[in-house]
Formats: sequence, C-alpha cells, structure tokens
Amino acid sequence: MFLKELLNRIPVLEIIGNENPDVSEIVFDSRKVVENSLYVAIKGTVSDGHSYINSSIEKGAKVIICEDLPETLNNEITFIKVKDASKTLGHLASNFYGNPSSKLNLIGITGTNGKTSVTTLLFDIFKTLGFKSALISTVEYRIADEIIPSTHTTPDVLILNKILAKAVGTGCEYAFMEVSSHGIHQHRTEGLQFKIAGFTNITHDHLDYHKTFEEYLKTKKRFFDGLNPEAIAITNVDDKNGNVMLQNTKAKKKSYALKTMADFHGKITEIDFNGMLLNFNGKEFWTTLTGKFNAYNLLLAYAVAIECGFHKDDILPAISQLKRVNGRFETLKSDGGIFFVVDYAHTPDALENVLDSINDIRTKNERLITVFGCGGDRDHAKRPEMGKIATRKSTLAIITSDNPRTEDPAEIIKEIEAGVEPQNFSKYTSIPDRREAIKMAIKFAEPKDIVVVAGKGHETYQEINGVKNHFDDKETIMELARLMSK
Repeated sequence: MFLKELLNRIPVLEIIGNENPDVSEIVFDSRKVVENSLYVAIKGTVSDGHSYINSSIEKGAKVIICEDLPETLNNEITFIKVKDASKTLGHLASNFYGNPSSKLNLIGITGTNGKTSVTTLLFDIFKTLGFKSALISTVEYRIADEIIPSTHTTPDVLILNKILAKAVGTGCEYAFMEVSSHGIHQHRTEGLQFKIAGFTNITHDHLDYHKTFEEYLKTKKRFFDGLNPEAIAITNVDDKNGNVMLQNTKAKKKSYALKTMADFHGKITEIDFNGMLLNFNGKEFWTTLTGKFNAYNLLLAYAVAIECGFHKDDILPAISQLKRVNGRFETLKSDGGIFFVVDYAHTPDALENVLDSINDIRTKNERLITVFGCGGDRDHAKRPEMGKIATRKSTLAIITSDNPRTEDPAEIIKEIEAGVEPQNFSKYTSIPDRREAIKMAIKFAEPKDIVVVAGKGHETYQEINGVKNHFDDKETIMELARLMSK
C-alpha cells in the first residue's frame, strides 16, 4: 500500500523524504522488519522503540514513524514525526487492512469479570440465529468455524485488524471482542469503530499494572469516552461505577440490572445447579447456566442482541440453547457423587460471586470445599482479600499454587494467609502442589459435597519459572476422582 493511503485521516507533524513510497508491511517490533517495511517507534514501558530505528533501517525499513526524529537522517528513508506513535499505529493498522471494523458490527465488552463469558455467549447466540461471526477472547479467537489459539485478551492492533479483515473476507457480519484494560491503555483498540460497547463490572484487579484503582477505572472509562455518537454504550447500573463509564461518552446510553430499574431488567425466579428460570423485561425462560453472575452475563448478551435489532422472541430461545463457557462455572460429577465446579475466578469479586452462587443453591447439608491460589508476578493486594473470602464462605479452603511464574509459591501462599480472619484459622490448610491440593479436597469430600477449583478455568498449563507445564484442572479432577474411587 502506498504511504498516502496509509496516512489517510492521520495527523502528522512533519514528513521528511519521499512522501509516497510503497509499504510492504507495518511493524513495531524491529525483529519483524522486512524489505520496504514501515517501522513504528513506540515508547514502551520496558524499552523505547526509537533505540531500534537504525537496526530497522539496516533490515530494510523504508519508512520510520516516530515521536522524536533521529539526529542523523538517512536520505533514502522517509521519516514521519507524530505526536503519539502508539495511537498512530492503530490507525495505520486499520488503514492497511482496509478498515475492517467499519465493515462489521463490532461489539466490545469490558469489565473486570465476565468479558469472556459474555463475548462467547454472544458468539453462540448469533450462530444459533444464523449469522457468521468472529470472536476475540482470552480463550480463543474464532472466525466462523475456524479456531485460532489466543495469545492475549486483546491482541495487538496489527493482529486485531488482520483477524477482523479475515472475518470480513469470510462473510462475517458481527465480531465480539473482549476489551481488556491493558489493551485500552496500550491503544490496541485505537482506530476501531465499535457499534456497541458493554460494561460488566469493575473490581480489584490488575493493580500491579495500573498501580491504583482510580487509574484502572479511568482506563476502562476511556474505552467509552472514545465511542462515536452512532455507537451504543450499555452499562451495568447495579455496579457502583456503572454510570461512571457513561459520564463523557458521546454514544447512546443504555442500562441493565437485576436490582434496580434499567432499560434491560432481569430477575432470577428459580435457581439450582442445573440452571435458572429467568425473567428478562417480563419474559420468562430457562437456561442451563447458573449463578447470579451468569444472570448478569446473559442479561448483557440479551441487551446487545436487542440493540443489534433482534426481537426477544428470537433471542430468548437462542439463549435457552446455550451451553456453559469452557472453564466458567463448569460442573463435573464423580462416580462417588462429589460435585465439582471449575471456574476461572482469579479476583476477589469473581471468587466471591462463585462461592455466593453455590451458597445460594446448596441446602447446607453439603459441605463446600474451595481449592484456589493467586498468580505470581501479579497484583499482590488482592491476595489477602481472596484468603479472607475463601475461608469465610467455605467449609474448608485449601490454598495452593495458581501460576506462580517467577515467584516462590510459599511466599504467595503467605500473602493469601495474611487475609484469613482469626475465627476462620481452623477452616483452611495450605498445600503448594496444586495436584496434591485437589487430591486432598477429593479425599476430604463426601458424596454430595461441592468442590470448587478456582483460578485457572480453561487454562491447560501451570507456569513455573518461565516454563509452561501441562496442567488441566478438569483433567486432574477426573483422573484423581477415578483413582481414589477404586
């Protein structure tokens, strides 16, 4: 593509050199430069892309986009100075791939918990309704029936636009995308045109990255601030920060709730481990998904589908056919009659939601055993909070390893234990080895007891000192349950 096409609607401060060379590729990683590339020098948190301008030129880059021009300029190279290279990259990527988001109904879902569930539920609902769609989630990327392994919750703008362009080429009409706070902060959604933005909730998470809750909140809000007037913003007004998201948005505002008045109002009429009887805006239906948090997820998915122009008489039967999302309140039962729940809950709020949902359903004749840990090299502040919640709401909590990464599992466990209240000291034990912790839970459990294994959900690995070792909670549970029932 010629440079002038790439720079369409992009403000530049200065251009030095050939103003319209042919560009073969856009890169922001100097290691990926090929002949006739356009290299974007981004000032990152770890390294400054400006340091790699010369090596990019040596590898064949013909256009350099930067915030600071080099002291020595090469006459054969085009240098373009911009105010913000990271934002510019998003618009370049969109232009390079033919602005695919404008050719799709792009729906972005953000919030601390529920992003994966809502986007996956939407993908499945629209498939049932007969539409080809794309899915960009933590678990996987999908283009209609093609599955692509996921690398990031929100991939970089180049991969993102490449996926969306492929979706357009495949005939997709809709794309459902998780929008993470990291993705917003790093401008990975820059240049995309969203039809609908949905907000699930916001709780304590990612403070290792954002440093304060206020910064985390502002980052999430920025997604809504950037919507255009034709877009629709749908927020959870049961969340105390739900309306904050809409304060400065130009988009049309919509709300959903279970507890308060809203445009989309839901009510749980009946609930057990097999599912829920729900009422959305006066219409009753059954779903095999269960738990109050899933009622919120389904209500947001319902609101999105309505705002896309579908009738509730078509949407609700499609919702009734939905299956549970992989690793999200996924239930298993052993031959010995023990009931297992595997969930990705790795934040205090998510863990509390799962345990509250189970405690709402169980008759209290069954004991609730919770196996959980906290990820290494991540937010330390949530660890004691999760220790307090798990021991307060379980019959027995077994604290173990999640993905310790480069941290000592014993140190992570100590930080979790610090939150356990004195009256609950007798309600927990610590076993650093995750397999042994699950084994202990099964050994302790009796028929009809409920064992929650939280934190990893869909993940099939455990990361220890930079190495991803195969570990699947569901696989481990069923293997140990079989062995121990003999």
